[in-house]
Amino acid sequence: MDVQKQIKKYITGQSEPKRGDMQELHHITLHVLPKCKLWFFSGKNSKNQTISNPTIGYGRYTIKYANGKTRECFQIGMSANKTGISVYILGVKDKKYLARTYEKKLGKASVSGYCIRFKTLKDINIDILEAAIRYGVEAQNEKISN
Repeated sequence: MDVQKQIKKYITGQSEPKRGDMQELHHITLHVLPKCKLWFFSGKNSKNQTISNPTIGYGRYTIKYANGKTRECFQIGMSANKTGISVYILGVKDKKYLARTYEKKLGKASVSGYCIRFKTLKDINIDILEAAIRYGVEAQNEKISN
């Protein structure tokens, strides 16, 4: 199954209001990254064991491991969790930046070094979430151009 179909199946498989919220977030992220590479990670490893929630990914980010190896993955991710939705913003160098800059303005959300979690979109300021996503994309683009 191609990535677009996997994403659609994943989103439509969610119950409301999460389905509608994820669909809206999908559109917002595609607006920020209109020509990005799309990813879908099922949450299962090569042994078909569940290791995480399924995740929709947007854009490209190269993870650099301590041993010097690298791996390409998505830069922005979106995943349903038991209590709501998680948005991942990979590649932000300062692990306290997202929380320091956006957490108080977001509304009912928790923010870690690279993850923003919330129950529903109505609980948060969508413009601030979009600003955080844009920041992650711009910060990554700056690293690439330097």
